[in-house]
Amino acid sequence: LPKLLKRLKNKKVVFYGAGVYLELIKKYFDLSSLNVIAISDKKFENMEESEFLGYKTCSPDKIKDLNPDYVIITTKFYINIFEYLNDDLLKGTKIKIKPLVRKSFWTLVKEIWK
Repeated sequence: LPKLLKRLKNKKVVFYGAGVYLELIKKYFDLSSLNVIAISDKKFENMEESEFLGYKTCSPDKIKDLNPDYVIITTKFYINIFEYLNDDLLKGTKIKIKPLVRKSFWTLVKEIWK
């Protein structure tokens, strides 16, 4: 996480995934050096603009409009979300998609085959 924070300094960031995983990360890590412009999640699809953990929320289909430099996936199981963002929602954009925490190849394989 410290390497990621350093790399994303001065970049516009959207977190994708508004759940316990992000709550724990926010609780135990200082994210103040990030320019977090919104938190996105499917649960915000039909909601008016609101806040989650002190950040603005947005529907996934509004991420493009925010024009972030990065979308950081803040869920434990990120393969399907990465595909959804990369192959559908953000296809054709220059927005980079990264998981907050990377897993080993074998851990990912196990998750896919469950």
